[in-house]
Amino acid sequence: MRLLHVLGLVLALAVVGPATALASSWGGIEPGETTLEQVRERYGAPSKETKQKTEGYDTTTWVYEGAKAPVGMTRMIVDMGMLKPDGFKPEIVRVFVIEPKPTIFPTQAIIDGWGLPNAAGDQGGFPTMLYESGLIVVFEKEGQFASSMTFTVPQPFQPAGAGAAPAPGAAPRPAAPSGTTAAPASKPPPSPASPRP
Repeated sequence: MRLLHVLGLVLALAVVGPATALASSWGGIEPGETTLEQVRERYGAPSKETKQKTEGYDTTTWVYEGAKAPVGMTRMIVDMGMLKPDGFKPEIVRVFVIEPKPTIFPTQAIIDGWGLPNAAGDQGGFPTMLYESGLIVVFEKEGQFASSMTFTVPQPFQPAGAGAAPAPGAAPRPAAPSGTTAAPASKPPPSPASPRP
């Protein structure tokens, strides 16, 4: 019941005014701009580093957890390696995820800090808010506190059924989450793996 109240409030607020464009950065990290060295300077060496091939590109994932996680977080995951117009940049942050400790980011703190979302819905049984500026917030099942916040480069989208079809050759726009999803997982989904923005 609380979930319906929270989602109703978010959707009602979305009708009242537009969202702000402050969502694509947190803690000094901005996807598409911040470098591996800047992350290291701010947060030190990661707890774990993984190198992998993603769509044929060499990418790196840093995980900060336990004592190395930022204050108030259980974990931060930083994926590096991004395809930009001037070529692949292995040292640029593509996406990062923070997993706040319980009660750190209540719904109202998200709205106060990042504005009203462009869309809200359900992702695998978890209430979710989406921002075109690059933030995806997944809440715990009751919808009161954020359990995962994913920051990407801006992701403009249109609500399902709105507007005309994209121009030929245009990148597809992400869809807002639907009310019907796959069976819920024990944790929200991990960060996107593609080096493409």
